Amino acid sequence: MSRRFCYGWAGLLLALLVFFVPQWVHAADISLPGVTFSTGGVSGKADPEQVGVGLQILALMTLLSLAPSILIMVTSFTRVIVVMSFVRQAMGLQGQPPNQVLIALSLFVTFFIMGPVFDRVHDDALRPYLDKQISEEQALERALVPIRGFMVRQTREKDLALFLRLSGVQKAQSPEEVPLRLLIPSFMISELKTAFQIGFMIYLPFLIIDMVVASVVMSMGMMMLPPLVISMPVKLILFVLVDGWALVVGSLVQSFK
Repeated sequence: MSRRFCYGWAGLLLALLVFFVPQWVHAADISLPGVTFSTGGVSGKADPEQVGVGLQILALMTLLSLAPSILIMVTSFTRVIVVMSFVRQAMGLQGQPPNQVLIALSLFVTFFIMGPVFDRVHDDALRPYLDKQISEEQALERALVPIRGFMVRQTREKDLALFLRLSGVQKAQSPEEVPLRLLIPSFMISELKTAFQIGFMIYLPFLIIDMVVASVVMSMGMMMLPPLVISMPVKLILFVLVDGWALVVGSLVQSFK
């Protein structure tokens, strides 16, 4: 009886809220803050300080919108996510683990690999800038030094020479002097090549299992039984027994050292 009484009061309260809340919302005078950009006063002359602040805000918004692309371009994320995808395809699992899980795992592995680089960026660029010891330009230059060093160490000379030749730029005296517009695509091509090499090594044992299972199924005369039905559980149990995820992640981390 008491429970039914409580349900009745709850229904009455919900009905009152549904009836009165829309009226309160329409009756309330809600004013939203506006954002205006002004490039000049009455005389038509622009205030350099206001224009500079507006350009800085625009640059910051552009940088935030490009943050995912920057993460892919200048970090180890490309190699990690490609190798993770090869692992899933080699085992014959089309949707497991889901893409969200692979991306999340790849992000955390990337943060682990890039930890020393991010620490240097924080100590050399971000902290002095927050303490107002250096300007924005100096902070950007200092932040690029460890990132550039990481990309140079992981970039093959052939890939770097390719983009130098295509762009017509004279050969730099040292890799550190290569412009970022040439270093970044060279780094990404090198990462893709390394990821494909690791993926080939991952595919080999699973390919052997598929061939053995297919031969056994054919020799037993079971023509109507797809070999994938038997090979997939075998590959899964083998991957679990050898602690496959630990081997893959460990190999990825070691490949950057």
